[in-house]
Amino acid sequence: MPQPDPTDVRDESGHLIRELHGITLAQILEYLVAHYGWPGLDERIRINCFAVNPSIKSSLTFLRRTPWARAKVEDLYVQTRTAEVLGQRRP
Repeated sequence: MPQPDPTDVRDESGHLIRELHGITLAQILEYLVAHYGWPGLDERIRINCFAVNPSIKSSLTFLRRTPWARAKVEDLYVQTRTAEVLGQRRP
């Protein structure tokens, strides 16, 4: 069976993951922190809000004001969720 196109992977609700349908920035950040932890997040996206006294609140403030950083966080979320969903579908 051919692998699905990663851009067409859907979440449990049937929404395309890449569209971030109904997902807030806070939910994205909480998911990534739970998945990678602050040190792992800092390794993947080198920004100070993940390295120096990290918190959800301070990171959200920075990400809301910094479009390039927010885009990196959203991209990491899409990649991570896509891999997670594809992994769940494998026998």
